[in-house]
Amino acid sequence: MERIRSLIQPQFLSQWHRLSVARNKEWELSQHADPAPDDVRILFVEDDALVAQMYRLKLELDGYSVEIAGDGIVALEKARSMRPDIIFLDIRLPKLDGLSVLERLRADPDTLHTPVVILSNWNEKELVERGIKLGALDHLIKSQTTPARLSQRLAGWLKG
Repeated sequence: MERIRSLIQPQFLSQWHRLSVARNKEWELSQHADPAPDDVRILFVEDDALVAQMYRLKLELDGYSVEIAGDGIVALEKARSMRPDIIFLDIRLPKLDGLSVLERLRADPDTLHTPVVILSNWNEKELVERGIKLGALDHLIKSQTTPARLSQRLAGWLKG
């Protein structure tokens, strides 16, 4: 068993571990105590396609379902149509900035309670305070937040 594990790429070890635990405890693979990553829908709002794909790749490798919106208007449309479990939101976006998106999300009864985490390279005090005041769970700096770290913190934000 250890030999097989050593041949598996590191990003698949968590999935391997989940399957091993399920097999050992004779669980049905569809049973979950907490929402499984496969059941979590993420809306990632980012206008830089390379950055968005970098985060998307890690989150999808960890089993999450990820949609990307490249501007504020598309973000609002996708938030209403897909009903994500959490939104990662950049501040500087084309067509409608991230804080305006957050304001509109909070004004809409369908998206009022959707958790939002701001992920931006803009960290001026006024922007951070406004985002938190509008109900963002957190304000992260992209240059200091690796995709792996974002994925690790995801379960905590989803629990509230």
